[in-house]
Amino acid sequence: MMVHIPRVLSPEQVAECRQLLQQASWVDGKVTAGFQSAMAKDNLQLPQDSPAAQAMGEMILAALSRHPLFISAALPHKVFPPLFNCYQGGQSFGLHVDNAVREVRATGEKIRTDLSATLFFTSPDEYDGGELVVEDTYGAHNVKLPAGDLILYPSTSLHRVNPVTRGARVCSFFWLQSMVRDDGQRSVLFDLDNSIQQVNQALGAGHASSVQLTGVYHNLLRRWADL
Repeated sequence: MMVHIPRVLSPEQVAECRQLLQQASWVDGKVTAGFQSAMAKDNLQLPQDSPAAQAMGEMILAALSRHPLFISAALPHKVFPPLFNCYQGGQSFGLHVDNAVREVRATGEKIRTDLSATLFFTSPDEYDGGELVVEDTYGAHNVKLPAGDLILYPSTSLHRVNPVTRGARVCSFFWLQSMVRDDGQRSVLFDLDNSIQQVNQALGAGHASSVQLTGVYHNLLRRWADL
């Protein structure tokens, strides 16, 4: 399941982050790549322990914790501290799959990567190329979102970033361990949650149908939750 999460950051927050990103010192993006990914990866990245990365990461995590669509789609249990990358001058990231487990450098905590996320800081008209291409059983999906928007997709998916031929593509990227490991089960819960919201709007939150559907949702979550 791939979900577009709009307006994670406000225009003011995007502008604040872009100022920090312009002043930051970038390094080779291979520092966080696994063995196979390193052979396909060509980009720049902020060091994980840089003050700018930590400040922006806290801003992103706080915004996500308040975003109902993100909570509904991801059912997050653990979130890897956001990282930041830049593609320019023909840089790209070839087809790869993200590592199954990531270790948080500061704490040593291990996070299973159920979901991958990319949050855009540059608008589509600021650069050419740079599409995130995610492949699944229904084909390849090209993603290039407005600044402040986020794409969420299964970490099991093959994906790549096309070469940036003009301008610069600047994003945050990170991974999540969901309370529900299985993507198909998460998709069922997401659809059910959306249906409950529609029933609430049409009939009211206290309607018998809404109460019954909410019970079904929580009974499924109770059965499928992996905590």
